Formats: sequence, C-alpha cells, structure tokens
Amino acid sequence: MKILILISRVPYPTEKGDKLRAFNHLRFLSQNNELILCALNNTRIHPDALQKLQPYCSQIHVVRLRWWEVITGLIWAFFTGKPMQVGYFYSFFARQKVQKLINEAAPDHIFCQLLRTAEYVRKLKKPKTLDYQDIFSAGYKRMAEQSNFLMKFFFMVESKRLARYEKSVFDDFNNKTIISVPDRDLIQHPDKDEIVVIPNGVDFEYFSPAHQINEVDIVFTGNMHYPPNVDAACFLVKEILPLVRESHPYVKVLLAGANPHPRVLSLRSDSVSVSGWVDDIRKSYASSRIFIAPMQIGTGLQNKLLEAMSMGLPCITSHLANSALGATEGTEILVGYSPAEYAAHITRLINDPVFAGTIAAQGRQFVLRTYDWNKTTLMLHQLMLHTKKE
Repeated sequence: MKILILISRVPYPTEKGDKLRAFNHLRFLSQNNELILCALNNTRIHPDALQKLQPYCSQIHVVRLRWWEVITGLIWAFFTGKPMQVGYFYSFFARQKVQKLINEAAPDHIFCQLLRTAEYVRKLKKPKTLDYQDIFSAGYKRMAEQSNFLMKFFFMVESKRLARYEKSVFDDFNNKTIISVPDRDLIQHPDKDEIVVIPNGVDFEYFSPAHQINEVDIVFTGNMHYPPNVDAACFLVKEILPLVRESHPYVKVLLAGANPHPRVLSLRSDSVSVSGWVDDIRKSYASSRIFIAPMQIGTGLQNKLLEAMSMGLPCITSHLANSALGATEGTEILVGYSPAEYAAHITRLINDPVFAGTIAAQGRQFVLRTYDWNKTTLMLHQLMLHTKKE
C-alpha cells in the first residue's frame, strides 16, 4: 500500500512526543508499505534529519512555512474561528503544494498526524486517517486553570476552539486514532467510541537497564520548553523537594531535556542541575536512582515514563499521567496526589532499596507487555488496510 504521511514537523530528532510517534510509525509501517513523507516546516532542519528518514520513505517532501505564512495563517484562524494551533501550521501556498503532491503520488491512503494537518486534506475524497494523538482542548483548559488573567482568557478561547474543531473534523476522516482511552473520552462527538486507541511504544533494546553509578537521586526528563514539563519541573523543585529535604537534605535532582525555559533555568542550584539538550538521554536515566514525572497539566501518554520504566527505574507520577499509562498503582508505579505524597514516595524509595527494586522490576515488565512499537503500529496498519478494502 502507498501511504502519504502528512505531519506538522520533520520527525527528527525525536525530542518531542509527536516527532517520536511519527518516527516510529515510519520505521514500522515502511516494512510493508511504500511511504511518502510530507512534513511542514518553519525552522532549520537538523543536518542529519533527511539521512535518518530516507531508509523508511520512497519520497521525502519538506514544505516550508515562511514567517509571513505563519502570521497569515494565525490571522485566518482568528477571523474564521479556527484554533490557533491549526492556523499556525496552515498556509494556502503550502496547501497547493500538498495537493500537487497528492495528485502526482496518487497514494492509496493519507495519514495525518495531529489536528494541525487536518485542514489540508479533510475535504478530499480519499481514504484517510487522522491521528488526534492527544486532546489539545483539554490541555489548554488545564493551562488556563493555572494561568494569570490574560493568559487564562487566551487559553480558554483556544480550548473552546479546539474542542469545536476536534468534533468538526471527526466525520471528515475514515479512521480516527488516539494514544489513550482518557483522551478519547474527552472528544465531544457522539461517536467518539469509534476512535481507535493506538498507544505509543518504547524501544526495549535501546532503553534497557544500565549499570552506572548514581550521580543524582531524582531525574525528570522532557522538552523543557513545553508548558506541562515546565510546570512539572517547577512543581518538583518548589513544592516537593523542600519536603524531601526535611529527611534527606542532600538529595540531588537532574532536569534533563532540550530548550530549557527561563523558568526551568531559574531552578538551578547546588542540588538541582539543568542539563539542556542531551545527545543520549539514556545517560540521564542511568545516572539517577528514581524517575519522577509530576505532571499537573497536559494530556496524553508520557513517553518519558515508558523510557524510564523500560530502563528499570522506579517511577513516580501523577494520577493525570497514569490515567493514560494504565500502570497498577503501588506495584508497577507510585502515584502522588499532593506534594506530601510525592515526597513520601521519594523518601521510601531512597530508604528501602528492596521496595525500589520491586517497583522498578514490575514497572519494566508492565511496559514490555503493553507498549511495543511493533504491535501498536501493526494495529494502525491493519486499520488502514481495512479502509482500503471498503
């Protein structure tokens, strides 16, 4: 089957969740299909990107979004009631290029990742699949609840626009996919149960347990410019860490990930390190005794948890994040509902190495059973094959 993959960013390097998901879909779908990649782009492409993607694609097309096209798209979205998330990535000139590519390539199926790309093909009479991935409307609503008045207004308006758009594009696509059941349940469409849940996976061989001297006690990873990660980092250092220090005054924390926001950089101290971009994130996991992802906002499955659990770290997270992950609380993962509970979990893991080892081992077995890229992408492949036969 010839599949055109339309995405909003060049999926390399894989430092963001959508890029990681797209890259692994390319890897596994390419085993049985011809893939044509069409990636929107408004930033400088990584020098190794095309080389890394070529083994999986018969064609790679990068459609540039120039700065004035981004501005025009945002203005278009403002006056048409579309979400800014859609307007930022939409351009009339880019649409012409995408349409020309579709006409020339004549794909059997079109796969769109995220709402950002839906506008380009939603009215085309071709078999197509939309991967919602996460529910942006819920993420913006949570950000609004924790913002000042001005940003609260913007986030609430964007949340409502996104909710309407999530509902309106539903009927334009043959198939709809999403990462988790909790996200699917937030779609405001009467037929939302038709959305197929296709989780992310983890590369178990790459993210395998490593024997290394622990340089820090706690690690948190992710794109450190992404608002939910910025919020979680601040929550960890300002709310949880002081409580841990009451019994463990010398505990050390590592915040590892690309593009640290000024708020994250301001958290640096003698006991809190901010690494910035890391060439091999496995070293950050392996350097720590405990992984924590105290997510208070945001939606979707946290890839950082899959990676840390696969590497054999005992993990602590929020109910919000675990509702998408689905690990058993208390045996495969620890869940905090308040700063005091997070601190208690950290303290117990530090004080009881046997308990920490049990949580780590059972957490790793959980991800081995549940989050296999090969299995999850096979679900997507079967879904598109079924559409072709209709």
